Amino acid sequence: MPVDASPVGASAFDTSAVAASAAALPGLIPDLDWVTDTSRVARLSQDFAWFSPVLKRQLADKSADIAVRPRTEDELRRVVAACAAANVPITIRGSGTGNYGQAIPLHGGVVLDMSGYNGFCWARNGVGRAQAGIRLAQFDEYARKSGLELRWLPSTFRSATLGGLFGGGFGGAGSITYGPLAAPGNVLGIKVMTVEAEPRILELRGADAMLLHHAYGTNGIVLEVEVALAPVQSWMECVAVFDGFDEAVDFAAAVASGPGMIKKEICLLAAPIPSYMTALADHLPDGCHAVLLVLAESSEPGMLGLLDAFGGRITYRKSAEDVIESRKTLIEFTWNHTTLHAMKIDKSLTYIQSAFDPTRYVQQIKDIHRELDGEVLMHLEFLRTKEGAINCSGLQLIRFSTEERLQELMQMHRDRGVHINNPHVYVVEDGKQGKPNPAVLAKKADFDPQGLLNPGKLRAWEQRATLLAEGAI
Repeated sequence: MPVDASPVGASAFDTSAVAASAAALPGLIPDLDWVTDTSRVARLSQDFAWFSPVLKRQLADKSADIAVRPRTEDELRRVVAACAAANVPITIRGSGTGNYGQAIPLHGGVVLDMSGYNGFCWARNGVGRAQAGIRLAQFDEYARKSGLELRWLPSTFRSATLGGLFGGGFGGAGSITYGPLAAPGNVLGIKVMTVEAEPRILELRGADAMLLHHAYGTNGIVLEVEVALAPVQSWMECVAVFDGFDEAVDFAAAVASGPGMIKKEICLLAAPIPSYMTALADHLPDGCHAVLLVLAESSEPGMLGLLDAFGGRITYRKSAEDVIESRKTLIEFTWNHTTLHAMKIDKSLTYIQSAFDPTRYVQQIKDIHRELDGEVLMHLEFLRTKEGAINCSGLQLIRFSTEERLQELMQMHRDRGVHINNPHVYVVEDGKQGKPNPAVLAKKADFDPQGLLNPGKLRAWEQRATLLAEGAI
């Protein structure tokens, strides 16, 4: 029997009425870039939720009624005002690289495609700001002209947008040094539009801004994001391979915790995952465990000393200049690009997301690998937690059999002290957030009083009366 997350309640939307009201919007605002072709709207209503067989089943038939690509704040304001007046749901989309159905409408309405709202504002004094629809690669390129760079890049950086990363992402390459976006000091402020007949524009700073982070665009429309940047580095890349899993883990952990080395990415792919990285086949011997590294060139000698101590060898190396000239990077084999490459080869695979205990993560990893190897394939991303501790985020590949067994495997991790950020649910609180957050709900009530933003994704809003009565919020 399929396993479903508990429902979030039925949102009060008449599907036929929503479709009719959405279809009337281009006539009301004819000068905007509307998308009405059914197949194109369907494509804009999808993301990478198909990584999960559970979400693929649950969300396969979901689509908006229409999409629009605003390019200015005024165009955004007019669309939002019209939707508020007509009670039409709005689902915000960046470039659709999310994995949890964040950009998939559950109740029709309008997809608000932010990719055309993509201006770069400025970079100075270690800080940068841009409009939400800017692609991260473009932001990084602009920032580098000022001697700065983004602190983190998800593996989807070429297509992912700044607003998408803020609204539904985590971090990526760079999190080994700066932690995830949620770490204090990474995101400094946001500009927000409310969903009302007369939309308001507000500036939120610090912790107040973070109440919209990873909320799937359910409690406000983010127009601009201001982030702390890092000094530009010359990043070299290499692949270290090992015959033994334990040695690979120990090496990666030693590089991660080594304070004298400047690093951007440390990714461990346990056998047989390297065999799925076909573009790197010449550098990944059969049966090897591989560690993908992105380091400052000045840190290479320190890394090589550790490599020798743990019995590994380098099979791939590119200088920073080589990486820039090739326009290719190992980052696109890490994080959820690992999952994508593997699923291209074996469509029976899926994945889970886990956070180990920073006080004993190495031992937890080794124990789970010994117990579940063959069914759970270890893909590890080394990082700092938002509190600053060195740890691993697991994006383990799973040989999928049934939804029930998938749930059992996640529970087996929990029973061993490993936290699971469930990627097989589309409700905010069922995934990373974990439970209803009264402050997130308060922002929703203020910024989206009609509940039009991405309805069905925020449990606290859908069940607010019950939760209030039970004292849960």
